[in-house]
Amino acid sequence: MTLDNDFARLTDFEPMKAELIGIRQHLHANPELSFEEAETARFVAEKLDAWGYEVTRNVGGHGVVARLTSGAGKKSIAIRADMDALPILEQTGRPYASKTPGKMHACGHDGHTTMLLGAAEHLARTRRFNGTVNLIFQPAEEAGVISGAQAMIEDRLFERFPFDAIFGLHNHPGAPEGSWLMRSGPMMAAADTVEITITGKGGHASRPHLTIDPIVVACNLVVSLQTVVARSIDPTQTAVVTVGSIHAGEASNVIPESARMALSVRSFDPKIRELLETRIRQLTQSVAEGYGASVDINYIRGYPVVVNSETETELARTVAEELVGADKVSTCNLIPGSEDFAYFLEHKPGSFLRLGNGVNSPVLHSAKYDFADESLTAGAAMWARLTERYLDA
Repeated sequence: MTLDNDFARLTDFEPMKAELIGIRQHLHANPELSFEEAETARFVAEKLDAWGYEVTRNVGGHGVVARLTSGAGKKSIAIRADMDALPILEQTGRPYASKTPGKMHACGHDGHTTMLLGAAEHLARTRRFNGTVNLIFQPAEEAGVISGAQAMIEDRLFERFPFDAIFGLHNHPGAPEGSWLMRSGPMMAAADTVEITITGKGGHASRPHLTIDPIVVACNLVVSLQTVVARSIDPTQTAVVTVGSIHAGEASNVIPESARMALSVRSFDPKIRELLETRIRQLTQSVAEGYGASVDINYIRGYPVVVNSETETELARTVAEELVGADKVSTCNLIPGSEDFAYFLEHKPGSFLRLGNGVNSPVLHSAKYDFADESLTAGAAMWARLTERYLDA
């Protein structure tokens, strides 16, 4: 067993803080959208190559997997960081702001990638672990469907790079820099999209009795859908049904032939997820039929629930408390946002963590958001020490 003072500490990363900030700001200035991360992947792979990792490129698209073994230990750990940016016009005014108008690291994946690179450099230099570490730099987390995690799994990630457990993190606006939030069990929501097309009978606005007005149907359906959670879901459970889009007609004196709606549906339990789909389908069909209209429902399953395993979460909590103190580690509330890390957790035990990005940080996906460089050393130290502790057990 390794002595506690031989594990990675925050102070080990202070000398490389300027280097990490430089990497992070370089990535921020050069964002690439989902499925376009070729230059980011090249940048990452070249650094890992130089540090002595066995590097595999183009896993599930532009994914990069770096593998390093030390000692004779049989255990293996995986740590994942996402690399893609968002189609947003940046408004931060930073000197390192995006060089590409309409593309921006508005979710902090530049920071996530940088922290894992910082841990990679430390682990390669010290090699104070007994087993194998797999560093997964994932593309296309923001894709929504057919995401980078799914693509890497379909490209035989588990078979080509076997590991026992997997960890990942996301920055958390609203929490102090360098603080940690964790939760065993369900943590982030499943996210489904529902596209509804209501078809009625168009006509002149002055003769509504000769039409079947899809706008009236749509408006009644919006109201009716609010009862799905309020009257079908156990009040002790959590779910969200939001009508985010409705489109119909072009002119005030014309009743259109059809109306289109789009819903976002969030849940934290597989049974609740199934119930929501059943009730939305039933209600939509019955409301439309009640007005004599027909309806087409396209129910699109998005990312599943992020479910953290207890053993791995408690290990991460212990490591965080060792690094920053118990007062900077707390239990995370349920988060209605979604994350494709959930696909990895459907196959392997692991835990997805949250790292504070500042109390006054703009929200994720905001044009004014920026990753907090003060959190870089905390994230890099977490991944290094967690690797050492996991492989030392």
